[in-house]
Amino acid sequence: MDTANLNNRKANNRTVRNLVFIVVGMFAFGWALVPLYDLFCEVTGLGGKTGGAYTYDPAEVKADTSRLVKVNFITNTNDGMPWQFWSGKGGMRVHPGELHEAKFYVKNTTDKRMVGQAVPSVVPASAADYFHKTQCFCFDAQVLDPGEELEMPMRFVVDVELPVNVQTISLSYTLFDVTDFAASEELLGGD
Repeated sequence: MDTANLNNRKANNRTVRNLVFIVVGMFAFGWALVPLYDLFCEVTGLGGKTGGAYTYDPAEVKADTSRLVKVNFITNTNDGMPWQFWSGKGGMRVHPGELHEAKFYVKNTTDKRMVGQAVPSVVPASAADYFHKTQCFCFDAQVLDPGEELEMPMRFVVDVELPVNVQTISLSYTLFDVTDFAASEELLGGD
């Protein structure tokens, strides 16, 4: 074997090794994006993520009837999610500290059983810590048969500590198709 071939082989091996490191690095970065984004949102207060279930005790909370806050409801479906998804009302005016209910609806427009998961977001993001859900369809995946329609209530309280300069809150839900994930987690129940 001559020196030129040996040098080419070493260069090729080095290139392959570097490419493998790049691919592994890209995979690791992609895998870490969600936790990094969550950490970034937690540290900066950006992102408008809402928390889990909130326990509401009307005996402990006195409603602030001196002001009204407009709460808008926005529904979206992610690309590739063929369901229909809408809110019963576009929004409502609420007194901070009072428990309210909004109804959302979803319809599976396909000919197969599917699973959807709604992901909430609040704008302005600074209001996310003051928007509390006591019950929400977003806490669980929704399994619908072909053509099935479902009414999904969401109960919420706007905290009385909401800064007075926040007069409007927009609650947005994006509905994702998680059927493949649900099948791997056996959420489809016998399919």
